[in-house]
Amino acid sequence: MMRRCFVCAADMLGPSARRLLYPNGRDRAFPIACGSCGLLLEVEADPTRCRAHLAERLAGPVFSPDPDAPYGLDLYTLRSAATGHARGVRPVDEAGRMALRQPHDRCAAHGNLYALDLAVGPPVSLGLLCRPEALAAVLAALAIHVAWTDDIVVLLDASARPVRAVQATGGLRGSVRVGARPFGQDFAAQRNALQDLARHSWMLQLDADETLAAEAGRRLPALAALAEAGDVVSIGLARRNRVDGILSDVYPDVQYRLNRRSVRYAGRVHERPVLDGGWPRSLIALHGAIEHHLDRAHVLARSRHYERLAPGHGRPEEEAALLRPYQD
Repeated sequence: MMRRCFVCAADMLGPSARRLLYPNGRDRAFPIACGSCGLLLEVEADPTRCRAHLAERLAGPVFSPDPDAPYGLDLYTLRSAATGHARGVRPVDEAGRMALRQPHDRCAAHGNLYALDLAVGPPVSLGLLCRPEALAAVLAALAIHVAWTDDIVVLLDASARPVRAVQATGGLRGSVRVGARPFGQDFAAQRNALQDLARHSWMLQLDADETLAAEAGRRLPALAALAEAGDVVSIGLARRNRVDGILSDVYPDVQYRLNRRSVRYAGRVHERPVLDGGWPRSLIALHGAIEHHLDRAHVLARSRHYERLAPGHGRPEEEAALLRPYQD
């Protein structure tokens, strides 16, 4: 059996009792499911052949389920899988719209496909959290974001001061603003304060040691439009943790960082959005990944620091995984 899901790469494959009903009347059981994206699998499914089969099915204007394929998807999972091929999915009827709101549905996925990079979507703000000593480096690296946003705001962990416009290199199309607020040992509170500074209805949040490729950033408005069409308010992006330049085994390490401005975070550490209606109002996008740059010393100190902030939530087991190179 493959270790990682061939769609989202999560190491979360496990036993399943789920079934899918196909248009030809076949009611099929799948013994394996991905605990992250919801993909269904047969025991002997070959990842290379599955990827090729899915890519072929996603290339046309309509996705029709194959009742004999060694994998299966409901519409909620298909929506995430399609983003990995720069495609969006629209339900073909009201039953499909309901399936997206109440996953995981019993019906095999069927939907209309379109190119994400051609979609018109709402503008997205970029919010950055950093310490004062990292500000110069953060401002110097903003050029990568010019292609996709005209609103960048940096929130420093420092004595409170209102946001103000600053000069930044890179030919930015709009203003860059910097403000400050004491961190107060509460990651969620700091992220919520940053959310409130967005000028647009959606915001992507990054930390000072994180980056997102320009190509991935340009598709964020299209992802936001895809989300709004499905009553989704929070989008998770994969994160590549690179420790001293080496990709860590903690992948995809999904981070729910692209959110409607009104979404609130909770949790002093390992903070996550609080969603009215629960996880069905979120989706995982596979169009790109946040790059997280770490060094070994930071990893060794990280879980201990988090444990002091929130006893019982430091996740010391992640330390070994972060230091282990990526494996399929």
